[in-house]
Amino acid sequence: MRLGWDEIKRRARAFSEEWQAAHYEKGETQSFYNDFFDIFGVKRRRVATYEQRVKLLSNRHGFMDLFWPRTLLIEQKSAGLDLGRAGTQAFDYIDGIAQSEQPRYVLTCDFQNWRLLDLDKGGDPLVFKLPDLHKHIEAFAFILGRQRSFETQATVTIKAAELMGKLHDALEASNYKGHDLEQLLVRLLFCMFADDTGIFQPKDIFLELLRDDTREDGSDTGPKLMELFDVLDTVEGDRQSNLSGELNAFPYINGGLFTGRLRTPVFDKTMRALLINACEHDWSGVSPAIFGSLFQSVMDAKERRAKGAHYTSEGNILKVIGPLFLDDLRAELAKATARRTGREAALLEYQAKLSRLTFLDPACGCGNFLVIAYREIRRLELACLKALYPTQQIDAVLLSRVTVEQFYGIEVEEFPARIAEVAMWMADHLANNEYNEAFQGNSARIPLKDSAHILNADALDTDWASLVPPEKLHYIMGNPPFIGKKEQSATQKAQVRRFFDNAPGSGELDYVSCWFEKASSFAEQNKRIAIAFVATNSITQGEQVATLWARVLDRHQMYIFFAHRTFEWSSEGRGAAHVHVVVIGLRGTSPQHGRLFEYQSVRSEPIEIEAKQINAYLVDAPNVLCEKVVNRLLRVQ
Repeated sequence: MRLGWDEIKRRARAFSEEWQAAHYEKGETQSFYNDFFDIFGVKRRRVATYEQRVKLLSNRHGFMDLFWPRTLLIEQKSAGLDLGRAGTQAFDYIDGIAQSEQPRYVLTCDFQNWRLLDLDKGGDPLVFKLPDLHKHIEAFAFILGRQRSFETQATVTIKAAELMGKLHDALEASNYKGHDLEQLLVRLLFCMFADDTGIFQPKDIFLELLRDDTREDGSDTGPKLMELFDVLDTVEGDRQSNLSGELNAFPYINGGLFTGRLRTPVFDKTMRALLINACEHDWSGVSPAIFGSLFQSVMDAKERRAKGAHYTSEGNILKVIGPLFLDDLRAELAKATARRTGREAALLEYQAKLSRLTFLDPACGCGNFLVIAYREIRRLELACLKALYPTQQIDAVLLSRVTVEQFYGIEVEEFPARIAEVAMWMADHLANNEYNEAFQGNSARIPLKDSAHILNADALDTDWASLVPPEKLHYIMGNPPFIGKKEQSATQKAQVRRFFDNAPGSGELDYVSCWFEKASSFAEQNKRIAIAFVATNSITQGEQVATLWARVLDRHQMYIFFAHRTFEWSSEGRGAAHVHVVVIGLRGTSPQHGRLFEYQSVRSEPIEIEAKQINAYLVDAPNVLCEKVVNRLLRVQ
């Protein structure tokens, strides 16, 4: 059986340590590459030969250090010699090789420095040093007979959204719609991610199942997927004994993701090709922000506006969670790490504190805020563990105390709610991989045991305490829908008036005002709760100010402890929108000073100033609300 990538990476680390002092071409090359091929469980002598003679164009003869026909040529040098000259020499050899035998890959190496060039793709070579071999080992997937593309994270993210959008459109055009389509896409999303990040072992077994075990015309693709979903939802010991080896290789996932029957989709040749194209993409490099982009890319543009389904880039999410909690937690970690006495106890208490924090996004969409907040909390915990165990090789995943169960979300639409659940599992796995990388571990949290608490409901009609009690909660955050009075539906208009008791001016309020009102009311029950929302800048201008902020600041006794004044952000899906927004942070205790972020233009970088008091207009001034005054003209007798 082929090795999985986790084991291959472990072997690559061991190889780097074993050969860290290698430097002599003639004396060590062959042993070096015998061990290198053994990283993949491949016997070098079965595929490649040393010192194969080749006739050069000059009619002289040369000897290739290692040659694998149609696959790889290696030109090795002693440490410190010019790899540029080695590359030139390699190309001289290629000119003398028969066309049918010419390799796709050229590796030049001096033991410590590596340059791998893909002649089919062209472009710059992959360059790295021996200690980093494990980080780039998947570039040598061709040794296992696999061809993969390795692209930047931005390219991978954009293309992944486009590929899933095309698959969605094709399925919907075939009349496979609604709940079944949404659940199918969520499950496929997880499988593609799992195939590239070590959840499925060996890597690419999902891709190979589709490519090798389904007919080209697509006629059996749907049934094969349904069979796989059943397997993923069944504990290994409970599976049928005559299940094929290809299917039985998949792990039990748990978490309810694959529970429940779906209507079997009927694929054709084109739809199967779209699915395989999506699987062939490198999902290990997808940014957590992909999930918002992915959801938006398959939503109808008219529906987006009607539902207020805005979503936020990662950079703007950090503008919210940074001042809300992340900046303080980073400072607290730095302080604990710098202690001269009681350092270990302080770090252990810090880790315990991280495990107690809870977070709610009451308009979570696809979970972007939750995913990035979770990632950042896990990275803080990882930094804490590094400080506690600087020289020890530990199972950091096992020692981790932060879990996705500390995160709560509410989302009115089922599809994004399900994506949010899966996104959190993916974020957890990526975090575990970072822990394994730091401590040379090999742990994964499979089967899934912990889940984020994502409620599919209307947040404005839901008692948030039924999801998370106020005394247990620390932070409320997010990007609630902002919809002006002219675009609000009759139901939304009624919700706004109900939240503000039909007070004068309530009919002018933006829909997002309801979240500020409800969150502030909820936080009254626990003064420890801090709130931060992205919102339209209109709620800090004109006649909306008095109606909204008289409730939030006066009735609920909240204080604005940080704010970003008006700036612009653009979405990342199809038909990107440009919206002018603010970020407002609230809490029930008065701050010693406020953090106010100003912008010279809506597209510039923020400039932070210290404010004595941030008022409802987001300026450093006392909180005086200007109410609308109507002067009636008196008729002169």
